[in-house]
Amino acid sequence: MEQHLTYESAFQELKVIAAEIENESVSVDVLAEKVKRAAVLIEFCQKKLRATETEVTNIIKQMENNNTTEK
Repeated sequence: MEQHLTYESAFQELKVIAAEIENESVSVDVLAEKVKRAAVLIEFCQKKLRATETEVTNIIKQMENNNTTEK
């Protein structure tokens, strides 16, 4: 996986790949490569979203615990 890949850049690349496939501008010779790349990007985005969700949930729990102990 690329070291500098961000969610935004991965999502943007996915949109480009999807548009190319929808517009049938991808030749059959490179279609499989585009689909493989899309699968990698989707997996990256899903992992990033899950990690962010976990982090936000932990932050909210910490805030709730701080509010409970301050009362």
